[in-house]
Amino acid sequence: MMLAVTVEDEVRSANSAFYSAFERGDLDAMAGVWDRTERARVTHPGWPTLYGWAKVLGSWEAIFANTDYIQFVLTEEQILVLDGVAIVTLDENILQGASGEGGADSDALSGARVAATNVFVHDGRQWRMVHHHGSPVAGDAV
Repeated sequence: MMLAVTVEDEVRSANSAFYSAFERGDLDAMAGVWDRTERARVTHPGWPTLYGWAKVLGSWEAIFANTDYIQFVLTEEQILVLDGVAIVTLDENILQGASGEGGADSDALSGARVAATNVFVHDGRQWRMVHHHGSPVAGDAV
């Protein structure tokens, strides 16, 4: 017996594809997740908001070029679907490669937590990301 795939399942799959591409540093896979138009926008932690696919793509190129290792454990995921738009809120619990003193590479890992909002639109075939916003979380959550 086949289980019916819900809209929330489709959105969850699109969101998972985003984080999978991020962990692998796969620019082609990342591009496959996004709405590659001027509607695309991203706010990385500590960055200003970037508008338009060219700037969004450039930001991923820079991040991938400067990230040796990153892993996400996603928690508190909530999905809200409204007329062809899906909003996913979640916590990104991040483990990533850290640089040693003076910028030298080391085997050290560091952890961080980011509160993220991902917005998707349905293009008639699949859910495409139009916005990713990540804000660092300081200390323990309330």
